[in-house]
Amino acid sequence: MSKPITFVTGNAKKLEELVAILGPTFPRTIVSKKIDLPELQGEIDEIAIKKCKEAARHVNGPVLVEDTSLCFNALEGLPGPYIKWFLEKLKPEGLCRLLEGWEDKSAQAICTFGYCEDADAEPQLFKGITDGDIVSPRGPRAFGWDPVFQPKGYDKTYAELPKAEKNTISHRYRALAQLQQHFDKLDKLEK
Repeated sequence: MSKPITFVTGNAKKLEELVAILGPTFPRTIVSKKIDLPELQGEIDEIAIKKCKEAARHVNGPVLVEDTSLCFNALEGLPGPYIKWFLEKLKPEGLCRLLEGWEDKSAQAICTFGYCEDADAEPQLFKGITDGDIVSPRGPRAFGWDPVFQPKGYDKTYAELPKAEKNTISHRYRALAQLQQHFDKLDKLEK
């Protein structure tokens, strides 16, 4: 029997979405654990790999980490992986103000999951991207920058969409679909 995968997060909303998206058919048990990992700097993939390696050292077993970025095209991809800090300081309204002088309000929501079977394994990355636009905040403010991100083809922000609908189009969903495929292949090989 395979060891449970430890999802390293202190964010209950991320865990809730992960479990809802993966659903009951995911072949491994997911548990969560809050670990204070260093806030890394660099490019998206580089951060995810380093974060995954560090988490695997702490857990000493299968580990899953997530790094989320919100990349404004007019700002050459910023705030990107630093969105957490921009949101904390500027709030959703401030994120919109960052683009006031720009005609281009387009953005990419990027979710990168890093997975390691153990501390000696090389991390595998699973990345999901959803294109959209930055808009004035609308909807509940329960989950990060969801009130300012309106996915392409929709007239509602992530925050305004029902959770079940968001969970079929989001950057997190797209990354987890790749993770699911990876484990489905492994499961078939083991049988």
